[in-house]
Amino acid sequence: MRTTAKVDYAVRAALELARAHPADGSRPVPVTRHRIAEAQAIPSKFLEHILADLRRGGLVASVRGTDGGYWLQRPPENVSMADIIRAVEGPLADVRGERPETLDYPDDLAALQRAWIALRANLRAVLEHVTLADLRDGKLHDDIESLAALDDAWEAR
Repeated sequence: MRTTAKVDYAVRAALELARAHPADGSRPVPVTRHRIAEAQAIPSKFLEHILADLRRGGLVASVRGTDGGYWLQRPPENVSMADIIRAVEGPLADVRGERPETLDYPDDLAALQRAWIALRANLRAVLEHVTLADLRDGKLHDDIESLAALDDAWEAR
């Protein structure tokens, strides 16, 4: 999986909004695009497009004006990395722009289709279980931490 700058910036922007999200359930205070861009070193114009994607994806809301800005539509505990990726780039794993279960391979390539499905399942196993709250708090679930702790996980290949 290749993680684009857009995905990295989208997660970081959403994380910035998660940090500003009130823990008591009160109405979130809007965060300006400038503040997000500055805090996360994201080019402001690029961030504008990312925030629009997150808004269309139902993850972020916004208001214009001097007191305007952006906020999370849901609590950080209810927004996964997978949600963010889907909002800005589409499905987690596709093959030539198609979902792996819809591929029409001949019988002798059925194992290839299952491999694509397994890849998607493994991406989901991590990305659907890491929330903005996890990232904000700097703590991942034990099963995900154990994957990151494997020696070969840090080796470039």
